Amino acid sequence: MIAYIDGKLTHKDPTYVIIDIGGVGYQIKVSLNTYSSLPGSERCKLHTYLHIKEDAHTLYGFTTAAEKDLFLLLISISGVGPNTGLMILSSLSVEEVQQAIVREDVRTIQHVKGIGAKTAQRIILELKDKVRKEVLISDAAVAGTAHNTNRAEALSALVTLGFAKNVAEKTLDTIIKREGGNLSVEELIKFALKSS
Repeated sequence: MIAYIDGKLTHKDPTYVIIDIGGVGYQIKVSLNTYSSLPGSERCKLHTYLHIKEDAHTLYGFTTAAEKDLFLLLISISGVGPNTGLMILSSLSVEEVQQAIVREDVRTIQHVKGIGAKTAQRIILELKDKVRKEVLISDAAVAGTAHNTNRAEALSALVTLGFAKNVAEKTLDTIIKREGGNLSVEELIKFALKSS
């Protein structure tokens, strides 16, 4: 309903901020990550989510769209409400949550206050495919041409070292899926040599 709020930051607290827009102050709950990335008392823009209950309308704000998207994924899970989602994003960065989900690291998620083993397992089970796709897409977008060049150079080196081309290609693709697309040529070759 309210996609973002752009205005003057008039109050900043570790759990919420107030942004003034045309004389109206919007109180917005924020994660510690968002809090630490906000300026002192100047203009700021937050991506927002409006949570409506019978007794309250609560705005949640995030400095990045990635943090808001992850928050929405987290609260889509049974047993994870907006406050729990915010607690997760206050305890861990977006990247740490994504890596914990992709690597099925229950303990990291369970270290967040209020998250038990069953909830951590549910988060991983329900989100790992969605998060894995997002991580691969963002890795590919960031790495882009560098990733392709590194893969090509690593492939050439592996073929020179005596690997069959088709085997080397499959090995490299597996490594890139597992480790992410921003590995250097040397790292790709080392992982390939270890896996053979």
